[in-house]
Amino acid sequence: MCRFERPYWEKGLLVAGMDEAGRGPLAGPCVAAAVIMPPWLLIPGIDDSKKLPEKKRRRLFEEITRSAICCSVGIVDSGVIDEINILNAAKRAFEQAFLGLRVKPAHVFCDRISNEKTAGGLEQTLTLGTSYRQITGGDALCYSVAAASIVAKETRDALMREYAKTFPEYGFENHKGYATKRHKEMIALYGACDIHRRSFLREL
Repeated sequence: MCRFERPYWEKGLLVAGMDEAGRGPLAGPCVAAAVIMPPWLLIPGIDDSKKLPEKKRRRLFEEITRSAICCSVGIVDSGVIDEINILNAAKRAFEQAFLGLRVKPAHVFCDRISNEKTAGGLEQTLTLGTSYRQITGGDALCYSVAAASIVAKETRDALMREYAKTFPEYGFENHKGYATKRHKEMIALYGACDIHRRSFLREL
């Protein structure tokens, strides 16, 4: 999984991986992570966070955050998602995560933000101040992006478990805000709470 990083590592250059979690849920923030792993330090088991059992993902999260040269997250809450839409919110979270890195990499690999095109036919772009490459399915193909996907997912899940303490009736600790049958039933019963994305609920 390090074939994307290898040409940079061979030149003694650092690269970052970036990915986000929480684009699809009905509630909670969108969270992006940026991770710079030490060259050639490969942690066994790192993969797309969606493919990993929760217990293994949590263990890998601890190993990644302990071993990384640096790691940063960007968090955009539900109110901002409603204001600027989820695509722009994901882009903002990516940019926040990159700006939070205390070491700036020579290059960034990230999961593709969107397959959509702008009105001018150009791919959606990030403002990072350094070169980057979007990789379709990058969290399953690129080691650094996979590491970032785990950090983003675990960070967001932890936030949703905290929200569950404030809004216990919705069961956020179980479904993390996604549109499960039980979650939609609780919305129908109690209405929306402060962390629900109103723009998403209109589509139910």
